[in-house]
Amino acid sequence: MTVQDVDRVSFAEEWERWHRAHEQALADPHGFLAITSLRWLSPEPTRFEDAPGAWSSGPDGVVVELSDGEELTIDGTAVHGRHVFGAIAERASVYAGYGDAVIEIAKRGGHDIVRPRHPGNPLRTDFTRTPAYAPDPRWVRTGRYLPFDEPRAITVGAVAEGLEHVYDSPGQVEFELDGETFRLTAFNGKRPGALMVLLTDATSGVTTYAANRSLQIDAPDEAGRVTLDFNRATNLPCAYTDLATCPLPPAENQLPVAIEAGEKIPLERGGRP
Repeated sequence: MTVQDVDRVSFAEEWERWHRAHEQALADPHGFLAITSLRWLSPEPTRFEDAPGAWSSGPDGVVVELSDGEELTIDGTAVHGRHVFGAIAERASVYAGYGDAVIEIAKRGGHDIVRPRHPGNPLRTDFTRTPAYAPDPRWVRTGRYLPFDEPRAITVGAVAEGLEHVYDSPGQVEFELDGETFRLTAFNGKRPGALMVLLTDATSGVTTYAANRSLQIDAPDEAGRVTLDFNRATNLPCAYTDLATCPLPPAENQLPVAIEAGEKIPLERGGRP
């Protein structure tokens, strides 16, 4: 076995560890696969079969009216009767316990929503794995971060019809592939200084999920260099469930080339093992 072979084996093993951890988070008892419904709140108090109380959204923000015998747990404290969650920030979520379930209260695209998460949801209990391309170092590309003078508000569509999301973009990421140069609009990542890009490519709707994939990018180094590891391009929750409001990529992030790396169409959506 050559040194190059050893490196490829180590590369694959590291990817397998990362993907296993990613899958475990996806299948968490209260993760996205546990969501049983998506409820759009209105001023009229409404009861839902998979959550306690009557829920509404109005001047006080999100409010729930719990009947006698109904209880939620918020920050470790039992709540009864009327509870005001207040205004929820865009893309923020708060969580209330309900037996072994969790009720997510959130705002998406300017609308207040409730999404109950039940560990026994068949989508979660039947989940096995997500198919993916075999990890290949070829799909690790060095790129350049091109910051904007000021962050720009970027409006993108959503998988939920009629919904829009607005994200602050700090800049773009430029990289080369097969002699061509591409630029992707980036949003803020999960960690300070990190970036995230939403993208589609020529595999979208063929071997990978049609609407979008997401790629997390570590913070640029002092010279502005970044590493794009397309082996770690992952599905968003909407790839598994219709009860998500995931954003769509900006037009410039719809790549004309095939990125044959990362996660494929989930088995739950007809993907192949």
